[in-house]
Amino acid sequence: MKKTIGLLVLLIALFCACSRTDVIHIYGHIDNPGNVKVIAFYEGDRKLDSVYLANGNKFKFERQATQSRLLSIQIGNNKYPVILTPGEPLKFVADMHNPEDYQIEGSELTSALKEFAPYQRRKEFVQDSLQGAFAKATLNKSAEEIESLRFDYLMEFKSKLSLYTQQVITFAEQNKNLAGFYAISTLDPDIAESEIIAYADEIEDKFTDNRYVSQFKEEAKKLKRLAVGQPAPEIESFTPNNRTVKLSDFRGNYVLVDFWASWCAPCRQENPNIVKQYHAFKDKGFTVLGVSLDNNPGSWMRAIEADRLEWTQVSDLQAWSSDLVINYRIKAIPTSYIVDPAGKILAKNLRGKELEAFLKQTLN
Repeated sequence: MKKTIGLLVLLIALFCACSRTDVIHIYGHIDNPGNVKVIAFYEGDRKLDSVYLANGNKFKFERQATQSRLLSIQIGNNKYPVILTPGEPLKFVADMHNPEDYQIEGSELTSALKEFAPYQRRKEFVQDSLQGAFAKATLNKSAEEIESLRFDYLMEFKSKLSLYTQQVITFAEQNKNLAGFYAISTLDPDIAESEIIAYADEIEDKFTDNRYVSQFKEEAKKLKRLAVGQPAPEIESFTPNNRTVKLSDFRGNYVLVDFWASWCAPCRQENPNIVKQYHAFKDKGFTVLGVSLDNNPGSWMRAIEADRLEWTQVSDLQAWSSDLVINYRIKAIPTSYIVDPAGKILAKNLRGKELEAFLKQTLN
């Protein structure tokens, strides 16, 4: 009888030990949590679960999983990326008086993420600093002065973020795992479009059981469809006198496809610059196709006349319900694409001095 009980206990222990390989597990404690009573766990933008801090501000989170999962822990306003692997319990300790100095044990992948954290914090500091400096510098400035400053700050922003892009690429090459993926996911698509697309192609068949990665791959596919070098989606719409016009009608020219609207103040502020560039380069194979997101034909036509927009203008007068909003993934205006004579996307969202510099380099 004793042997039977002993064997049963052993079998239960073995079963439990085996089952732990199908569970991701994180535990630890939070010092000085203040008003924080709950810790939340996210995978991508989806909240998986939340747990209460117990006695001693301890917590524990478990979930069935067959593969490593990239999650983020939210504690108050602080978020921490972690990679939980089945069978590898992760210990996490943080002090909310010094939230950046957190401690981890039990996960080499999460340790790699912690090594990457200083690069990400530096990037965020640079972004915040430049945005603050720009806001301060543009106080009481004219629209023309603001646009000039915007160009200068944009160039500095791109320069500094190009260094971050290289740091991320190097880290991802050294970490062919979820830690490397996380680093790539922090890149700005406006700065590192080609790097994001290339990496998404590289991991197409990897990390298939991770929602965060799946979201990234889907976004990369959408990004790739409108990436520099891809054919520009066809545009077919109507002029103010109801004539049908297509983007493909302009093959053989460099075309600035300008998405704008009469009610859009930044669009109207940029129009004088586009007028200037149109007259400077229209005899060198350059033209503009204005695509309006207006729904009021009178307002649209009055703006065309007031801003002296001499190039072809089209609109289906459906505003944000237009199919073109979906086809070109327009989330805000002004948005613009430069299309080359073969109909491929050559550049995106160039304004002010940046547009002028690009056209001089390309057409002269």
